[in-house]
Parts: sequence; structure tokens; C-alpha cells
Amino acid sequence: MGLLQVAITLGIIMLLVKPMGSYLVKVFSYEKSDLDRVFGPFERVSYRLMGVKEDEVMGWKKYVGAVLLVNFVMMLLMYTVFRLQKYLPFNPDGIGNMPPALAFNTAVSFITNTNWQAYSGENALSYLSQMVGLTFPMFTSAATGFAIAVAFTRGLVGRQDNLGNFYVDITRAITRVFLPISFIVALVLVFQGVPQTLLGAVQATTIEGAGQTITRGLVASFESIKHIGTNGGGWFGTNAAHPFENPTPVANLIHIICMMLLPTSLVYAFGLMIKNKKQGWTIFAAMGIIFVVMVATVFYAEYKGVPAVDALGVHGNMEGKEVRFGPSESALFTAVTTAATTGSVNNMHESLTPLGSIVPFAEMMLNNVFGGKGVGLLNGLLYLILSVFICGLMVGRTPEFLGKKIEGKEIKLAAIAILTHPLIILAPTAWALIRPESIHSIANQGTHGLSEVLYAFTSGAANNGSAFGGLTANTNFYNLGIGMVMLFGRYISIIAMLAIAGSLATKRVVPVTTGTLRTNTPLFMGIMIMIILVIGALTFFPALALGPIAEHLAVR
Repeated sequence: MGLLQVAITLGIIMLLVKPMGSYLVKVFSYEKSDLDRVFGPFERVSYRLMGVKEDEVMGWKKYVGAVLLVNFVMMLLMYTVFRLQKYLPFNPDGIGNMPPALAFNTAVSFITNTNWQAYSGENALSYLSQMVGLTFPMFTSAATGFAIAVAFTRGLVGRQDNLGNFYVDITRAITRVFLPISFIVALVLVFQGVPQTLLGAVQATTIEGAGQTITRGLVASFESIKHIGTNGGGWFGTNAAHPFENPTPVANLIHIICMMLLPTSLVYAFGLMIKNKKQGWTIFAAMGIIFVVMVATVFYAEYKGVPAVDALGVHGNMEGKEVRFGPSESALFTAVTTAATTGSVNNMHESLTPLGSIVPFAEMMLNNVFGGKGVGLLNGLLYLILSVFICGLMVGRTPEFLGKKIEGKEIKLAAIAILTHPLIILAPTAWALIRPESIHSIANQGTHGLSEVLYAFTSGAANNGSAFGGLTANTNFYNLGIGMVMLFGRYISIIAMLAIAGSLATKRVVPVTTGTLRTNTPLFMGIMIMIILVIGALTFFPALALGPIAEHLAVR
């Protein structure tokens, strides 16, 4: 039954890939369409208010500058709201101001689409902070990722350094994609029992006669963009395991579909935008094969459990899981939330079996198994460029992709992006493990404790935001350290990839010959998968061997 549920969910996602991908192409092509009649008036008002010229084009440097400026200003706004929320309206429960380090971590977390939370949302944030400081950047950070992916695609097929207009791209992403879809999803979630109110907490009396405080709020609108934008985070501390965030199996299905909808569709849209569907499906297949292997691994591990517990007659691993979801939906949610870099959780990842816990580690470390909207596609293309370069060296030909030569400049920029990811994971982890103060935050000793710290920095670097659990992350060291890792993980790769796009945009297209390496074949797909896995294994295997792999061998 559990396997059938997983198969049906993945089948629904596949059915939505083509129509949503085709819609995305219409959204980001600057050609006239019927969509302009619906969304055009709102967008034109927005452009006037921002002082944006809709027909202005941007080279890669100007595009990067616009991305950094907008994100920096919004981050300052969020930080200010968190620090002053005690004095601002929409605070019916009288929640105090956030401490400086935690406010910095939270502002960085939500502007970078990471949504890591070192606090419990219902106890630390006012309704205004939840709306302005969390929900608002969920739209803008997701739209930023979309805009960058589209800009990079324009650079691949362009003939000059023209990546479009960032302000137009981010506006279209919000008005034509995220707002309408999240509005519909929020209504469905309300129908399923998710709260949506500005009223404060209510007091109730339990059957035993004890008092209980029931927190509520604008949960449905938060949950919809949280998953559509692959944002993550939670209105409540227990995230999507909380009955107010995820009350029914139908709500759980909606959450999973929403997380995968745009990352998968964007890969198909990429094939349409470069006018090479086969190329898009090749990248999709490479990501899809890795994803299916990951789902199968965590599914098997959680159903099998561990021998010590199995010997007691308890089959499967139900620790840290909601009974209404069970091992199958928990395993699928785990694989999806770390593949799509969402970070939402409906089970405790720390309670996964050691073998099962390797899956979220691996997906975040690879960071290209569909990934978050926009950035996941970029990371996939990063490895594609690297694969083209390696194959070109092997056969003695100049590497080319879509008729444009891949030369030293592009490879150096790609190397910076690829090497930054493990550096900002492994170096801070090692630093944390030699500091007595940060070691005190670890709830478990030995290999499991190492995994707690490694997972935290991996989640920050991958802009995922899920937590392994057990680690007390609300300290100055972890708030500032993970905050800096989130910034580097987000913007270094963005700058490098847009620089590659700007370089490729100005290159002459080389005619296809019999000696041209075809990058849309099953053979190349296999090569790309192997390069992704080999680089990932060589980079992260030693750290994983000290953590979840060692723990897996110990419990067998």
C-alpha cells in the first residue's frame, strides 16, 4: 500500500510537468500573450512605483547588481521588523523582540530561500513578522531563483550580453506564478482544516481538566507559498508534522506535489526555451534517476528498520514519525523536501535509520537533484558544463554546449561554484567540532552527534533549511556561522553562473558537425550522472563515513 501511494504521487507530479513547463515559458518570454490582459495592468503599476523601465535590458553585471541590491534591502527590512516586533502591530500574543544574532540568522535564512529556523515560530514571531519577515520573502526569494535560471538560459541561447530585466522577471514570477497558485492552494488547505486567522491563541481545557494554549494564525497562506516556492520553514516548531500545518493525508499529498511542481517543470521549460526538448528531457532523466534511487533507499531503510528493534518484534522504523503518515509518506516527504531544497519536514530526520538519513545528506550535498526552483536547474547545468568539458578532453575536441565553446573562463567559474559548496560545509563543521562551546549544543555524542552538526551546515549551504534535530542551534556561534554559510551558499554560485551566462551570450555559435559531442543522448546522460556521483562521493564520503555510514555499520 505504501509503495502504491508513492507511485501515485510521483505519477501525478509527472502529469503536471509538461503543462506547467509550457506555462512557465509563456510567463518568461517577453512576447505578447493572453496573460498580459490579466496580469499586465498590475505589473505596469508595479513598474511605475519602482521606477522600472519594462523594455530596459541588462548585461550580466547589471543583472547581478540588481539581484544583490534588492535582496540586501529586503534583508535589512526583515531584520528591522524582527528586532522591533514588540512595538509593531499584529502582535496579539505580545511576543518580544528577537535577539540580534537570531534576527540576523532568520533574515538571512528567508532571503536566501533557506528558511532555516533556530526558534519555534509560534513562540518567537508576531503575526506581522510572520507576514512581512517570512511570508513576503518566500515570494521574492523564490521569484529571484526563477529569474536567475531564466536569465542564465537566455545567456545560453543569446547572441549578446542581454540576460533580460531582473525587475521584470521577478515581478512576472510573483504575479503570474506564485501568487495565483499559492492562493488556490491556500484555499484547498483551509478546506482541509488548516487555520487562517488574525486572531490570537485560544485557551482550552483538556479532558483531564488541565489548561492548554492553542496557537493559530495565518497558517494556510504561509503553507501554500512555503511549498510552492520550495521555501520550507514552519509556522509551528514541529513544521509539517503539526496537525494545523498538515492535518490530513490529502494535505500531505498537496504539500509534496507543490514542492516538486516547479523544480521539475522548470527543467522541461528549459528544453522549450533553448528549442531542444530532447536536451531538457536528458537533464530531467539524469535528475530523475538519482531521485528515484534516493526515494527507494530511504523507503527501504525505514520499512526495514534496525536489527536491534526488529529483534523485539517491532518491524519498521516509526520513531519520529506521525502515525497518520507512516514510513512510506514520511520517507517520500524526506526525499522530496531535500531534493527540492524545501526544508519542510513531516517527520524528525534525526529519527531516520542511519541508512535512511544518508538520503537527505546526499541530496543536499549534491544539490542538483531537481533542487529548488531556479537554483536546482543551475546546479544541474553546472555539472553538465563540467561533463562536456571532461568529455571534450577525453576525445581531444573543444568542448561545446548548444553550439558555444566551453573554454577556460567558464570552467574556472564553474570550479569556483562547485568547490565553494563543500568548503562552506566541511570547514565550519570541523570548526564547530573543535570548539567546546559549540560542542555543548550537541544532544548526542559519537557519530550521531557529528551528523547533527554536519547536517546543520549542509542544510545551510544547500539553502535547504531542514534540521536533523537534536542540535541546539540558537546560539551566537550557530546563528552567525550558519547565517554566513547561507549567504555564501546562495550568492557565490549565483554570481558565478550569471558570469558564465554573460560569457556564453557573447560567443559565436559553432555549426554542428559529425565531431560535435551530442549532449542530449542516453550515453551523455549516463556520463553526467556518473560525474555528479563521483564528485559528490570524493568530496563528501569521508565526512559521511564518520557520521551516518559509521552509525549504520554499528547498528547492524
